[in-house]
Amino acid sequence: MSSKAEQKETPQANGAVLPMVDCPTNPEPSDFLGPHENGVEVVVLESRANAKGVREEDALLENGSQSNESDDTTTERGPEPASPLKETCFSIGLQVFFPFILAGFGTVAAGMVLDIVQHWDVFKYVTEVFILVPALLGLKGNLEMTLASRLSTAANIGQMDTPKELWKMVTGNMTLIQVQATVVGFLASIVAVVFGWILDGHFNISHAVLLCASSVATAFIASLVLGMIMIGVIIGSRKMGINPDNVATPIAAGLGDLITLSLLSGISTGLYKELESKAYVNPLVFTFFIALLPIWILIAKKNPTTREVLYSGWVPVVIAMAISSAGGFILDMTVSDPNFAGMAVFTPVINGVGGNLVAVQASRISTYLHMSGMPGEGSETAPRKCPSPCSTFFSSDVNSLSARVLLFLVVPGHLVFLYTISSMPGGHTTLTPIFIVFYMTAALLQVLLLLCIADWMVHCMWNKHLDPDNFSIPYLTALGDLIGTGLLALSFHILWLIGDRDSDVGD
Repeated sequence: MSSKAEQKETPQANGAVLPMVDCPTNPEPSDFLGPHENGVEVVVLESRANAKGVREEDALLENGSQSNESDDTTTERGPEPASPLKETCFSIGLQVFFPFILAGFGTVAAGMVLDIVQHWDVFKYVTEVFILVPALLGLKGNLEMTLASRLSTAANIGQMDTPKELWKMVTGNMTLIQVQATVVGFLASIVAVVFGWILDGHFNISHAVLLCASSVATAFIASLVLGMIMIGVIIGSRKMGINPDNVATPIAAGLGDLITLSLLSGISTGLYKELESKAYVNPLVFTFFIALLPIWILIAKKNPTTREVLYSGWVPVVIAMAISSAGGFILDMTVSDPNFAGMAVFTPVINGVGGNLVAVQASRISTYLHMSGMPGEGSETAPRKCPSPCSTFFSSDVNSLSARVLLFLVVPGHLVFLYTISSMPGGHTTLTPIFIVFYMTAALLQVLLLLCIADWMVHCMWNKHLDPDNFSIPYLTALGDLIGTGLLALSFHILWLIGDRDSDVGD
């Protein structure tokens, strides 16, 4: 062997030509050299499979990243962040539109139900039930839409691809929302009792127990049904190649309002009828659902996918419930006024549409940020800390594009819903041009504010190492309830002051 290093080229299976080097004799003893050898041939191979495997494990969306392999022989490559989904204005609008319309009809149906049940005895004699309406309808934002956002992100990053992972996510999240629903339902009833005490000036223990039993039972059953529906929607949309972020939260919004309001009306009416003859029924129902709480806590605590949320996810849920209850306080004061009787049918619609659209945006931004790593990690995909309204709607990134699409859906969507309400019997409001102008102004202002708040809130939570999937949607949907109810009440009040009698707002 020559003392001068010789290089030989060896073809590899992947097409790269790698050198095979004859090294000179090492004067120092080495275990690698035999007693009669002057050198050793060292074959330098690139660990290309391992490098690719690392990148594939860290690719957060299977169709959102490209492998940038080169013929460079270095093995010191860090995982590359995934690229965002390439979506156009048309693709976003197409995927969001049909679930949005379906969810809107769900809120219209909920509004018609509220317009009917407001004349039932339990709503007339236990008016605190009106305070429960936004709080319990807000559970779709506190729990089901948060669940939809969390599972959509998990599906997009490949955490639900195997049956074992899917079962772990389903069992953990279902038991978690049962815990949260029971606790939030109880707290909502306490807030309703306190607000009712303030309005009426006296405390009725039997009505308080009725509110607690109705609220806890409604929250538990509604969350169970909606949670199962959400899991089916996310799995189905994933198999069909549809982004779950675009369809899961609207369906949760629409079905959540109708199912929850129907359950609340039926359960509270049934318990109210048993109040005099069988007084033990109300405390028995309440005790039954509270007794199940330790079981759900134990199961959720053992599941690693939900253990952290079980401990840390209470603050946004409780605060959101309080915010929604404030909207219920406004609703209770206005609906009981004959001049604003027509407001009941529109409240679930404007609140549901606003919460629906902002939840889609929050879920999309959260998934977009998760593509860059864990919460708090700096990346090009986690931009500004305090976005302005101009950057929210007029920048070039995909989230700004989706914000414009969602805002564009407000007017045509509400026109369809208003026409549907006017075509159905039981409404109290005639759709005059001035009423439509005031209503549309309130709806646009609500969604505009919510989308700006969502852009700021999601990025702010991300920079504070908080997962927006678990924390942002409860706040946003609760603010949607409060802003929507407040703006709608203000619109009805202005219409009454200017004497728009053709709207028949007081009939």
